[in-house]
Amino acid sequence: MKPKLYLESTIPSYLVARPSRDTILAGQQKCTRDWWSKRAAHFEIFVSSVVVGEVASGEPAMAARRMELIKPFARLESTDAAEALTRALVHGGPLPEKAARDAAHIALSAVHGMHFLLTWNCTHIANAMMYARMRVICAAHGCECPVICTPEELLAE
Repeated sequence: MKPKLYLESTIPSYLVARPSRDTILAGQQKCTRDWWSKRAAHFEIFVSSVVVGEVASGEPAMAARRMELIKPFARLESTDAAEALTRALVHGGPLPEKAARDAAHIALSAVHGMHFLLTWNCTHIANAMMYARMRVICAAHGCECPVICTPEELLAE
């Protein structure tokens, strides 16, 4: 059985983006392409309506490419439990109000039992300083917080 992975919207964005001139961002783009070509097939991949909304916005041609990338993946449905967990991660949790969509990614992946949440959002999602608090809040809501990581961390077999 393949591990379940929630694909946050930064991943398809990095996959279709024009190559960056910024060396760090260019390295992250390459790492994302490497993960996609070498490791993605080793996971059962899921997205959500939050991901769909984020990848569908922006420049129409790029949005169409991002939408095409996520088309094959099953969509996680929002539930009352996911909405309650989203609120808890923001109100009294580690995430600011402006990061409510980021909280929704975490909540949806936790409520639906994902093993991994893959992202390049290291401000509000893959943030080691916030992770312990996220885990406590998820546990208080009866679910386990997934391992939150970047493609670089999932390149190894």
